[in-house]
Amino acid sequence: MKYKRLSAQKHRQIIRCFCADITATACAEIVGVNRNTVNSWYNEFRHKILLAAIAETRAEGGEFEVDESYFGARRVRGKRGRGAAGKTPVFGLLKRGGKVVVRIVSDCSRESLMPIIQGLVLERSTIYSDGWAAYDGLIVNGYDHYRVFQCVAGATQPQRVCQGEEPCERDRERTNLWFVRSFAKRRLAKFNGCSSDRFVVHLMECQWRYNRRNADLVRELAKILKRY
Repeated sequence: MKYKRLSAQKHRQIIRCFCADITATACAEIVGVNRNTVNSWYNEFRHKILLAAIAETRAEGGEFEVDESYFGARRVRGKRGRGAAGKTPVFGLLKRGGKVVVRIVSDCSRESLMPIIQGLVLERSTIYSDGWAAYDGLIVNGYDHYRVFQCVAGATQPQRVCQGEEPCERDRERTNLWFVRSFAKRRLAKFNGCSSDRFVVHLMECQWRYNRRNADLVRELAKILKRY
């Protein structure tokens, strides 16, 4: 970053603006620099966050929730459900009491999702999912798998059934994994869309912000910048 000639004070101001989720345009006005300079620094921060996320990701055991969501333009009439035209599929995995991990996938098939799950979740862990067929092989791969069907017509409570033949006796309710439906999508909307090659760094930034929503982001980012 030596070629970016900024004083230490302005550097710190840009870091604070980034952590406060202030847009590059607003940050440029606050700091008194060109917007392209701020964008350059913001992009640098996002790439460092991406590197840190890759380095810190490891398989864990426990209880997890899995789900998928789609990012992109407004839904085209007649195109609904998984694989809606023009949208980017994103797979998410949340450890209960822990962090969320998101991955961009080519599709939401079993062939795409199962290797990701096996790389992030240790065997004998418990996984909660919806009724999507891609999760059918979780028990075969060594996981305790429980399906949670919500929004069933006439039902007042979420239905909890395991993949076996008998209803699951464990009184577990699946929380709303998809922070992306509220947190990430709402946050990314202010960018008025981003190119496909930039989407991954913006998505990982959302993951980083969500997992550290109760932490001092300035301090957390400083650690990353020193390490990478």
